[in-house]
Amino acid sequence: MIYFDNAATSYPKPDFVIKAVTDAIHNIGSEGRGAHEMTLRASRIVYNTRESIAKLFNCETNRVCFSLNATAALNTAIVGLINKNDHVITTVQEHNSVLRPLYRTGSELSFLKVNDKGRIMLEKLEGMLKNNTKAVICSHASNVTGNLIDIESIGRFCKKNGLYFILDAAQTAGIFDINMKESNISVLCFTGHKGLMSVQGTGGLCVAQDVQIRPFAVGGSGIQSFLHSQPEEYPTRLEAGTLNAHGIAGLNAAAVYLNENGTHNIRQKEMELARLFYKGIKDIENIKFYGDYAAEQRSAIVSINIANEPSGVVSDILNEKYGICTRAGIHCSPLIHEFFRTQSQGIVRFSFSHNNTHDEIKTAINAIQELCTI
Repeated sequence: MIYFDNAATSYPKPDFVIKAVTDAIHNIGSEGRGAHEMTLRASRIVYNTRESIAKLFNCETNRVCFSLNATAALNTAIVGLINKNDHVITTVQEHNSVLRPLYRTGSELSFLKVNDKGRIMLEKLEGMLKNNTKAVICSHASNVTGNLIDIESIGRFCKKNGLYFILDAAQTAGIFDINMKESNISVLCFTGHKGLMSVQGTGGLCVAQDVQIRPFAVGGSGIQSFLHSQPEEYPTRLEAGTLNAHGIAGLNAAAVYLNENGTHNIRQKEMELARLFYKGIKDIENIKFYGDYAAEQRSAIVSINIANEPSGVVSDILNEKYGICTRAGIHCSPLIHEFFRTQSQGIVRFSFSHNNTHDEIKTAINAIQELCTI
């Protein structure tokens, strides 16, 4: 099997993540629920992970709040900050994890459009500002095209105009360096199972000191149990119920590794492989590409179609005949597909990892060459 679906879930998981999760399953109880040794071990793991994540993104330790994934984090941030009378600027490259919570708020929305390469036209940002604009909410990288957005420019715009900046870092956390304070990010939402190399069911939101989010979920907190409402203090304010401490242990192992070794080598290896694949197929007749492959900074995604062949058919052949795993369809990002007019055809997405090899890339190039001659 050749796995090119890392934008969905990274594979394989590192041995140090597997060991951390396994050790936690054998040795810990529920974090914050008691004072015996099993729960204290869990509490130490969760706190250490907060420290590791805070260091990775440059935020305060008590402002790292865990959730099931980026979707849960985005729901918490968006529904907890945006009201019906607010105006929000977002983009047409967004995943439904941003779009659907925004639709639920009933707020007024403006969408930054893209050029023919799928790049967000940030030069239009100033003209979208209104008296009731509350926030800019966007993904750091498109999960369809791999195009990266300039978060430093957006951060400056938001700081200048007193806006929240909510960033969906699902595709970039653990791969690109993200500094919340330097980029003026109000809330950074991340998932653990992609670039952060951990397991599914982990993620969270990092909240700037001056941001107060209404709790999305309320319930057990382990403290202040006689209150009728969720405790006000962070991180408990946004963490109702028992945390996935076993998964968080794996997240900590990955975050420690990234803090010690940096993201540069991972990103460099992934982009080397993505460029090698693109170079090997870019001149093949009848292939359509989606994204800006001349950009120096982008995520390791190559998205294509072969003539008018349904993306699902191409992806199935790649899997059944060549053992190559890709992702076909709409990728939960409907507006960018409307722009590319691929609502019916979908797109075949190849997303690479630093664990992939040059031989795997060569196999995929040969597979595409063969498919295009059938």
